[in-house]
Amino acid sequence: MPTHATIEVPNLGRVQVPTGLFIDNEWVESLSKETFSTVDPATGKPFLDFEHAKKEDVNRAVASSRKAFNTVWGNNVAATDRAALLNKFADLMERDAAKIGALESLNSGKGVRIAREFDVGDSIAAFRYYAGLADKSHGQTINHFGGEKFVYTLHQPIGVCGQIIPWNYPLMMWAWKVAPALAAGCTVVMKPSELTPLTALVMCDLAKEAGIPAGVINTLPGLGATTGDAICRHMDIDKVAFTGSVITGRRIAIAAAESNLKKVTLELGGKSPSIIFDSADVEQAASWVAMGIWFNSGQDCTASSRLYVQEGIYDQFIDALASKAKACAIGQPSDETTSFGPLISEGQRDKVLKYIESGRSEGARVVTGGQKWDKSNGGFWVEPTILADTTIGMKVVQEEIFGPVIVASRFKTEEEVIDLANNTAFGLAASVFTNDAMQQTRLAHSIDAGTIWLNQYGILHPSVPFGGFKTSGIGRELGTYGLEAYQQVKAVHQNLTQTM
Repeated sequence: MPTHATIEVPNLGRVQVPTGLFIDNEWVESLSKETFSTVDPATGKPFLDFEHAKKEDVNRAVASSRKAFNTVWGNNVAATDRAALLNKFADLMERDAAKIGALESLNSGKGVRIAREFDVGDSIAAFRYYAGLADKSHGQTINHFGGEKFVYTLHQPIGVCGQIIPWNYPLMMWAWKVAPALAAGCTVVMKPSELTPLTALVMCDLAKEAGIPAGVINTLPGLGATTGDAICRHMDIDKVAFTGSVITGRRIAIAAAESNLKKVTLELGGKSPSIIFDSADVEQAASWVAMGIWFNSGQDCTASSRLYVQEGIYDQFIDALASKAKACAIGQPSDETTSFGPLISEGQRDKVLKYIESGRSEGARVVTGGQKWDKSNGGFWVEPTILADTTIGMKVVQEEIFGPVIVASRFKTEEEVIDLANNTAFGLAASVFTNDAMQQTRLAHSIDAGTIWLNQYGILHPSVPFGGFKTSGIGRELGTYGLEAYQQVKAVHQNLTQTM
């Protein structure tokens, strides 16, 4: 199978795209010659076939990344030089933003404007941020020992890092992982999701054009059970970073432990509560919550999927949120006005619909949505859905749905809603809407979540750390913490006068 294909891209015409493995800055076929297929989520029709990397291909990629780390990257290159290459990479992404956005839209089903302005824009911002941070990390001098000795610490790159990214933000999750790894001096063996491998592969050509040395970024499309498992168990990979489900995160942690006890960063699922007090601005809160649950069609680990509204404004708020649901710009990904596209796959759509039926059967009230979009035409849309009057024991309240479904219930007191918010296995994010500043602070301190938004929802920035409590993950991405996740600390003791 050739390593490239030509596809028709809305508004761009025929475009040649990569479908092979990217190893040592070259496009190659898998040694097994096996491929896997992808589907266009907007039509349900076949999209592209990609080379399927197997264990032998992972071995090739890891050897390439290790060689690069030991020779042309890692401790061999000044941080300012790495920063310059990251900025050059960002320049090329800006130059090709329209093309990248169109391919990301086709790849994942996002509205093309959303993909271009947010996914591509935020990915560029991550590269700019870590380019600026690359030479700002430094160790300590520890001069506590008089004339005996001098001690200092070094922050050094971990080494070869396996990275496994999800299908909901294919490009942005690629940037969140690649940018800090390269800034720290690590090399990368990347596995994109088997559902959305296209844009991670497109980035490889830009990496080469930017001057990133061969072996610094190797990219291997493939399945989790084959390619992903081989990466996690490889004895010459020093760390694995993963974003995805809790179930897969557990498997990765086990594989890392059973091999060479490699370091892991896991950004996993969520069931994030939004808490609305009687004092909140109802319209503003409804707008933020609507964005939190229906942005990216609800396929977001931080989605505001649990809603707790104080009883004095419960009915008013549900009505306001229903209006926002009906106003969602649901449509075809190629339409510039679309902000709500299809779910990623038939399986994901059917899973969401089963959750909705489960909620209905357990007594939840379907306020709006609850079904396929009537203009789906083979695509995988589910309408924006509100399930009201839910209770804590319902499956839809306890489990992550990962679709455009919000479950709502009422509460009376602050103490009650804190208990409700924390009654979950997850701890990724939460939001609080109230005009009482002291109440905001009390809840921010009391809710078990890695990110708390007060009177807003969903806004992230490359400079702010992101990660979860409880089963929502291990470690942090973004910010200075994101750079530290790809570094290890070495203590150096220099003898000045001590003798034996």
